[in-house]
Amino acid sequence: MGPAFEALLKNFFMEHLHHDEEIRYFLKGVGYFDVRKAKDEWVRIKAEAGDLLVLPAGIYHRFTLDEANYGGVIRFFKDHPKWEALDRSAETDQDEYRKNYLLARSNGSFLV
Repeated sequence: MGPAFEALLKNFFMEHLHHDEEIRYFLKGVGYFDVRKAKDEWVRIKAEAGDLLVLPAGIYHRFTLDEANYGGVIRFFKDHPKWEALDRSAETDQDEYRKNYLLARSNGSFLV
C-alpha cells in the first residue's frame, strides 16, 4: 500500500485516547479495536462491514486491520471534525477526559 499507508496504520496502533467519542461506521474490510479492561487487560473488538462502533472519550485504545490490510470507514464527529490522538503517558493518565471516563466506568456507565 505504500509508506504513507504503513505510517498511518502504525500511528493507529499506538495506544492513545481522544477528547471526543470515536464513532466509526465500517463500509468494507475488517479491523480490530483493542481497548483496556479495568485491570488494564486488552479486549479485542472485531469490526467489519455494517458495524457501528462508538468508543467513549478518554478510553485508551488502538486499531489495526486484519491480514487483508484493507478497510473503509466513515468517521462521525459530535461537533467539529477533528482527530487528535493523545498517546498513552503519565500525562494522559491525568487528563480530565481520562478521569471522566474512569469515573463513568466505575459508576457502571461503560462495560470496559
